[in-house]
Amino acid sequence: MANLTFTKAPDLEKEIKKIVKHLELNHIDANNVSAFRSTGSTARARARIYAMPRIWQQALDVKPHYCIEFISEHFSDLKYDHQQQVIIHELLHIPKTFSGALVPHRGRGRSHQVTHRVVNKLYKQYKKTLKSK
Repeated sequence: MANLTFTKAPDLEKEIKKIVKHLELNHIDANNVSAFRSTGSTARARARIYAMPRIWQQALDVKPHYCIEFISEHFSDLKYDHQQQVIIHELLHIPKTFSGALVPHRGRGRSHQVTHRVVNKLYKQYKKTLKSK
């Protein structure tokens, strides 16, 4: 069995904050989104997001938090642009209520979907905002 390790990723947290700011994802409290790099994972995903359920929020008397795990074996070798798209994809799983829940890939209506089309649209918008500043 592989030895799974997690390491805080402040550089990716900085990228998350930058993306949240430029895309005006004002419902996301980027200070409550932590990033980790993992090694030793057998998962095929590039990244995955973890939520803090409401019962844990109440038990610990804390506000909602999210952790995004970037799986080094599949994320690190991606080009920078593709890494940005992966970050956007994971952020789309955070609901507008920032409640500690997660938005699934296919939800109710088009506004609640995490799809390649939505990610690509937001990525193009993000690149535009970077060029204009």
